Amino acid sequence: MEYIAIGLAAGILSGMFGIGGGVVIVPALLLVGRMAPERATGTSLAALLLPVGALGAWHYYRHGYLDLRVAFLIAAGLFLGAWLGAHLALRLPARDLQRAFALFLVLVAVHLWTSA
Repeated sequence: MEYIAIGLAAGILSGMFGIGGGVVIVPALLLVGRMAPERATGTSLAALLLPVGALGAWHYYRHGYLDLRVAFLIAAGLFLGAWLGAHLALRLPARDLQRAFALFLVLVAVHLWTSA
């Protein structure tokens, strides 16, 4: 049941802010699911393989707020980048990977806070 709640929260936040995998699902799997960083990241990627954002994207598209060309270009980068990121992540010790992720989240939060 907690995993459905994680998915629901990620879906709501994804629909609102375009976030989900790295900002919601992975930290939730680390904290709630007590998963290792590699397992949390792999599980998040697997959950996102399905067209989970399709209904949200369709809603934005219907209202004229979706650039398909840019979305496909980003998807191409994600396709290759996810492979490269997985390759790099699996070479790092779990502790270093978790700390790097935490640092990334702090930097994003500081940037959002100071630019608001």
